[in-house]
Amino acid sequence: MLAPAKRIPVILDTDIGGDIDDTWALVMLLNSPELDIRLILTTGHNTYYKAQIVARMLEIAGRTDIPIGLGEATSDTAGFQAAWLDSFDMNRYAGDVYRDGVTKLAQCVMGSPEVVTVIAIGPLGNLAAALRMQPEIASKARVIGMHGSIRKGYFGADRPSREYNVAAQPDAGRQVFAADWEMTIAPLDTCGTIVLTGEKYQEVLHSDRPLARALIENYRVWLQARKGMKDVQPGMLFERSTLLCDTEAVYLAFSEELVQIETLGVTVSEHGDTVIDPGAKPIRCATSWLDFAAFQDILVRRITA
Repeated sequence: MLAPAKRIPVILDTDIGGDIDDTWALVMLLNSPELDIRLILTTGHNTYYKAQIVARMLEIAGRTDIPIGLGEATSDTAGFQAAWLDSFDMNRYAGDVYRDGVTKLAQCVMGSPEVVTVIAIGPLGNLAAALRMQPEIASKARVIGMHGSIRKGYFGADRPSREYNVAAQPDAGRQVFAADWEMTIAPLDTCGTIVLTGEKYQEVLHSDRPLARALIENYRVWLQARKGMKDVQPGMLFERSTLLCDTEAVYLAFSEELVQIETLGVTVSEHGDTVIDPGAKPIRCATSWLDFAAFQDILVRRITA
């Protein structure tokens, strides 16, 4: 794929290393020529372990030009993809690594002559901290997040669900949702149905592309680490993906052609629910698919590019 003449500057804020969909989103992002990646920032729990996954994936992609930032750690426990790292030494990473990733995010936004798109696919603590540090970033950035649940829940449930990325840090969610920047979200109404099965999944499973192979290796390790949990069934690796919510946020950074966008007042409750509130700040919400099969095709092409 040839990169367009003018690319969109983006920062990825990710809690990779917990659920596997962040790894899918990272591969999709790296294979999206419309997007100019300025920084990848890790958030939630053990942000060093998460940065190790990012660094190893960037090495495989040949993209050590992309800097990595660490958000504030709230745990020193590694997650489900730790075995894939195979004692990866972060000191060998050829690119820049910023221990104070929040400051680096603010610098990237403030130093850019163009509006920066922050693709947020984890809890919103980093963005809330950046707003407190440098409130002016709200005038120089837009946020596209995998957050919330408007009318439908996980797997198309007919009522909203408490979505993890908001519920994990509801105070941060309230700050980010209310800030004076344009915010677009991929809520569970649309992202909560993204699963690859059949020929589409088999194309990814059997791809010989290095990033696709690394993704499937991560998926194998992730499934093994979660063996016995109710969302893991025997044979999943060979049959289907898990729920790939975060990939929609990457898509929305370069196109909205395949989704219906509604602008709704949305507020975050103290328990982390996203609630329609006509008096709240307007949020652009991808509430339904116009062509879900076409999105799946784009996802497969990007993962196997």
